[in-house]
Amino acid sequence: MDISQTNLDLLRELIAEPGQKMVILSHTNPDGDAVGSSIAWATALRRVGHSVTCIVPTKYPYYLDWMTGIRDIVIFKNDAEGRAAKAVAEADVIFCLDFHSLSRLDTLGDMIAANTTAKRVLIDHHLNPTEKFDVMFSHPEASSTSYLVYKLIEALWGAESVTAEQAEVLYVGMMTDTGNFSFSTLTPDLYRSLAVLAATGIDIPQIHNNVYNSFTEGRARLFGYTINRKMKLLRKGTVAHMSLTEEEMRRFWFQQGDSEGFVNYPLTIKKMRMSAIFIEHKDFIRVSLRSRGAVDVNTFAARYFEGGGHHNAAGGKSFVSMPETIARFEAAVEEYAKEGLL
Repeated sequence: MDISQTNLDLLRELIAEPGQKMVILSHTNPDGDAVGSSIAWATALRRVGHSVTCIVPTKYPYYLDWMTGIRDIVIFKNDAEGRAAKAVAEADVIFCLDFHSLSRLDTLGDMIAANTTAKRVLIDHHLNPTEKFDVMFSHPEASSTSYLVYKLIEALWGAESVTAEQAEVLYVGMMTDTGNFSFSTLTPDLYRSLAVLAATGIDIPQIHNNVYNSFTEGRARLFGYTINRKMKLLRKGTVAHMSLTEEEMRRFWFQQGDSEGFVNYPLTIKKMRMSAIFIEHKDFIRVSLRSRGAVDVNTFAARYFEGGGHHNAAGGKSFVSMPETIARFEAAVEEYAKEGLL
């Protein structure tokens, strides 16, 4: 991955004067990569003298609660004191991490748009950014935003500047966004970066255990129910979809993050090429898509569900009922197949 020297120089100039007020934003339903990259980048900026506020629209999953620095993140949905609004209004620089469109911030996006004086910097690995930024580090070839943040820290201050606290949260982001290093862009340089993180003394087995072995009983039972009762196979077992209504999730004491990873499981079936899960929310249905090989779910999400993401991992939204959403998906699969895209 080649980072533009011109953009690096622009970034260096932006952060050169200490004492600036900076905001770091990430997307709705923040995951390990969103949280890890935000915390690590905030630490780097504070170290050179800036005041930094990290903001996410909604809460992160409970199995990330242990991460150092996560309690300092402002959750906009729960922000009764108005800390987020004040930080955004006063920001000199706004960093947008792990998303490529203000729509990924929901109502928080309107507040960001209202600040017309702050410089905006994108640090992201999703395809086709839709907003205007003063400086853009848009690298779809990067396996995670945490990896991209590591590369920026390395370029600006040297790999030796990475602390164990930063290494821990960056490792979480790199690990979770690659399915524990089983898919996405796994390059030699990624593993060299991981070696630098490991050299700080972080406890990698414990990090893995904290993220992947800290679920509730309800989550385990919900997973079994979803796979056994709600998984439907299409096109001779090459496409799968699952769905969960709000009532079904309440039945299993659902907590934010409990359905994370469910969409990946059908891809463990040998001939599976594409998987989808539909999660019901109050005002919409969240669509998550995963695929194997040449099947492009980024294009599929954009075409049928007003979404996008990566070639093999994408998402979108549906604003009709669950039965209508499923029917639309099944029709879209047939159309996609007829075009030779599946």
